[in-house]
Amino acid sequence: MKIIKWVFWLTFWVLVGAFLHYTLPQTDIVRITDTYGKRIDPGQNSIFWAQADVGTDGTLANRDVFFIQTRRAGGDVMVYRNEDTGWGWPPYFKFDTSNLQAEAADARSTDASPRWYALKHYGWRNEFLTVFPNAISLRPVDGPDASKGIPWVNIIILTLLAAFVYAVWVRWRRFRRARLDPTLERMEDGLADRRSRASTWLGTWRKKP
Repeated sequence: MKIIKWVFWLTFWVLVGAFLHYTLPQTDIVRITDTYGKRIDPGQNSIFWAQADVGTDGTLANRDVFFIQTRRAGGDVMVYRNEDTGWGWPPYFKFDTSNLQAEAADARSTDASPRWYALKHYGWRNEFLTVFPNAISLRPVDGPDASKGIPWVNIIILTLLAAFVYAVWVRWRRFRRARLDPTLERMEDGLADRRSRASTWLGTWRKKP
């Protein structure tokens, strides 16, 4: 029983951690190499694509999506999609996809004359599932070793989440000690008493020596 309990809680917190890692913003230092648009037909991976741009027909099965091709400071290639989040989830309220694409197109540079940018995004890159992180904002930085800045949003959200979990845990322990534990103890005492009476009754039917 304890193993099942530990497996349940381990699975629960792994899922919570994965959800937060996907949703919370992250920042990469990148050099933009190209920008383009592509017609996308979301399929089984549709959960990893945002909604259609605000003001467009969101009922279409396919749509054009902007992409930003980059190289990270370490030389790795990373491709980001550029979609509105609108009023949906995650709540970034991003409506400036076209403006961001124009900024990214203007920020392109070569390896011989690099220009570095801090690109904020959320999501994951998965080649097997054809999943791309979604770019949120772009700002120029001094070089590939520039600071990414302090992730205040992540700190605030994680702090509030930890405080909420702690408050729920404290109230649950108080409720358990005040209500559940006494009830369980009475049930166990009653069960033990019934067992004792049944044993005594059966003893009266045993053959006397």
